[in-house]
Amino acid sequence: MPQIKIFGVSNKLIPIREKLSSTVHSCVMDALGMPEDKRAQRFIPVEKENFFMPKDRTDAYTIIEISMIEGRTSETKKRLIRLLFDRIQAQVGISHMDLEICISESPPSSWGFRGMHGDEIKLSYEVNV
Repeated sequence: MPQIKIFGVSNKLIPIREKLSSTVHSCVMDALGMPEDKRAQRFIPVEKENFFMPKDRTDAYTIIEISMIEGRTSETKKRLIRLLFDRIQAQVGISHMDLEICISESPPSSWGFRGMHGDEIKLSYEVNV
């Protein structure tokens, strides 16, 4: 299951946290086929003085980092990014300009969860999509 970190300016990120979480997860379900109950997100609010950003961004500037097991096609990852941009803008109100998304992948053997190595566990969802 993808692990998602969401960074933003504290006084902007905290009030939208629930809506943003639901929106992000809907994108993950639609693009990656993840089940409803497989949400793994961490919100990391940062005080404005500690969150340096490009000059042409606003305080709504948000960074989404997604770590996942490799295996998804480029088309699938691009679909996820497009869904995130469009739904977050429409449902949460963060403009495309204020949103940055990075997907990092690693082999299943580099993951460990439920007491097992990622390349040994039987998942309830498909990774090669």
